[in-house]
Amino acid sequence: MDNIITQKVLFEIDQIDDHINSSSPLFNLCKIKEPDYVEKCAISMILHSFYNGIENILLLIIKNKDSNLPNGIRWHKELLNKAFEKTDNRTEIFRAELNIPLNEYLKFRHFVRNTYGFQLKWEDMKTILLNLHIVWDGIKEDLKIFIENN
Repeated sequence: MDNIITQKVLFEIDQIDDHINSSSPLFNLCKIKEPDYVEKCAISMILHSFYNGIENILLLIIKNKDSNLPNGIRWHKELLNKAFEKTDNRTEIFRAELNIPLNEYLKFRHFVRNTYGFQLKWEDMKTILLNLHIVWDGIKEDLKIFIENN
């Protein structure tokens, strides 16, 4: 992969790391008590921003490596699907095991963009919030492998 794109991907990874680290107090609070309305709104923005960062990385890679970016009403879903496909110009970006968790973050991001804060339910957020570190570690591992091999 070209050095400029690699540097941009690494920058996005650092940004997501900073975002997650800055959110630690809220993560820790949610491990011991159910969040209130304001905390749920904050969590929804954390999860939304987390997925946006991943999408930024995918846009950088796919724009650089593939002949075209998805467009249309389902472009977010199509972009994510491309991350699990090998093409003539690149290997797959993510291993298949990350497909389900990443789709959960995408679905939640879509929900947050199209709803009001009072509609947020802790049971819909809890698993993806508390698994975020594990999923992010897997994503970073796959991105490191991708960068080394492409």
